[in-house]
Amino acid sequence: MHGSMSVPQSLVSALRVMLFRAVVVAMPLLATAQTSAHDHAANAKLVQIVRANTAQFINVNHLHGTGYAPLFGCVSGPDHGAMGIHYLNLGLVGDGQLDARTPEALIYEPVGDARRLVGVEYIVDADTWLTAHGAPPQLEGELFNFVDAPNRFGIPSFFELHVWAWRNNPNGAFVDWNNNVSCEGQ
Repeated sequence: MHGSMSVPQSLVSALRVMLFRAVVVAMPLLATAQTSAHDHAANAKLVQIVRANTAQFINVNHLHGTGYAPLFGCVSGPDHGAMGIHYLNLGLVGDGQLDARTPEALIYEPVGDARRLVGVEYIVDADTWLTAHGAPPQLEGELFNFVDAPNRFGIPSFFELHVWAWRNNPNGAFVDWNNNVSCEGQ
């Protein structure tokens, strides 16, 4: 019979601590890598769809006759960032449907008398959507945010999704407030 090898308890404890630390460090990095790869692919597809279908609206003067009109003035964040001026197509907002090619709102940043297209917003009435579909909406795998009533816009509860296709948002392409957008240029 071979002699058993005895490993000092202190070495076993030290190895456990090192393994635990390696897992604690590695797991968030692996999760971030997987999430980033997934988000990047989703971002790229929806952002590309938005760009392809809104490029003709880079010049705000091309909105005449399209059904888009400014509403609510320039929307700025409660403590940071802004959205900009929303040009809504009320026919699209009220139709209860979503199509990645036709956003309900085009968002412009005021720059003096000019307007710079920075993104879009998809909007659908919550009750209408839930009655027809039973679950919150999503486009290209991105879930919409729920905005309950009463809200700052004075409208019924709705679902919304911002896509910052024309202005980088350091917090992500689908985050509501964009620190790179300002209402101060009016």
